[in-house]
Amino acid sequence: MTARATTAMDPATLIGILLALIGLLVAVILEGGNPLAFLNLPSFFIVFVGTAGVTMASVRLKGFASVPRLIVKGLKSARGMDGSEVVGTLVRLAERARREGLLAIEEDLAEVPDPFLRKGLQMVVDGTDPEVVRDVLRADIDGMAERHRRGYTMFLTAGGFSPTLGIIGTVMGLVHVLEQLADPNELGPSIAVAFIATLYGVAAANVFYLPMANKLKALSEEELELRELAVDGILAIQAGENPRIIGEKLASYLPPAKPKPERQASADSAAAVAAEEPA
Repeated sequence: MTARATTAMDPATLIGILLALIGLLVAVILEGGNPLAFLNLPSFFIVFVGTAGVTMASVRLKGFASVPRLIVKGLKSARGMDGSEVVGTLVRLAERARREGLLAIEEDLAEVPDPFLRKGLQMVVDGTDPEVVRDVLRADIDGMAERHRRGYTMFLTAGGFSPTLGIIGTVMGLVHVLEQLADPNELGPSIAVAFIATLYGVAAANVFYLPMANKLKALSEEELELRELAVDGILAIQAGENPRIIGEKLASYLPPAKPKPERQASADSAAAVAAEEPA
């Protein structure tokens, strides 16, 4: 009767980051370089530990503690309920409410897997004023949007600090190089090592921090749009609108459905036949 929760995965972020790293690694090898020459522990601590420190200083400790969970969410990009399933659920509930009344859909609420959707429908069944329903659900949406904003902003902050920490590491390395001017043979390798920190900082920002921020922001926007869809559907059910009209209105939130292959093939065949017929 109701929609089911999904666990669809979108590994685009993980694949993209790995692809970027592979591209950098292949470029080094094609140029005749040794990838192991880019491993430098001091630069690692300056850039990654330093970036973690200044990012932590920029946010609350509770928020920074959520970084591992946000990374997992961004890499896995697991989705909850699909938009089409939410629309289907709301249309079916609208049909039952239209036939049997709003109280009849209370039997189905336990099977609605999405807490936000279930909460809104329960308020409708309880006879809550439509304006109150709208205000409560909008407040939930605003709160969720702010929590999401704080999450992806941390990665934007890290992406801004990381290149700067890399430059600081390079300056520190060059200071050490200047201390060795008496030994010209060591200048080349020392300067190369000094610039590794800049490489780490710029690469970390553009290969990990900023893509992660963009992905979390995109996931947030998708979820917010789904919540807006749910609010419109819940209020339409409460207003007693025609289920078909509700379905058409909510479908505007969804991307256009692609025609099934067999239907498209039939349409193409019909068009070809029509083109061959004499005028």
